[in-house]
Amino acid sequence: MIVEYVRYQIPAERRDAFEAAYAAAQPSLQASPHCLSWELSRCSEDPGQYTLRIEWDSAEGHMQGFRRGPDFGPFFAAIRPYIGDIQEMRHYELTAVRGRKQAAVA
Repeated sequence: MIVEYVRYQIPAERRDAFEAAYAAAQPSLQASPHCLSWELSRCSEDPGQYTLRIEWDSAEGHMQGFRRGPDFGPFFAAIRPYIGDIQEMRHYELTAVRGRKQAAVA
């Protein structure tokens, strides 16, 4: 598995449309067998900063499978107006340093 992070800086007047574009792009991610999960987060200290996190089965699955497959066209069409707002787009490998706390039982 590989994790893609995409950081955006979106002006206030485009934020609602940006979030709507990614909502519209979700079916393409859902349809791709290479996409494992995704989330779009907005910075609470600077609401113009967004981070998209996508888990892919592999870098090849993303770059070759998804980008060359039938789901990429509709995905890209939805988010195309925001490509110029990207500050960083990279793939990251997970390390062994991770954890998740279990919810306390009341």
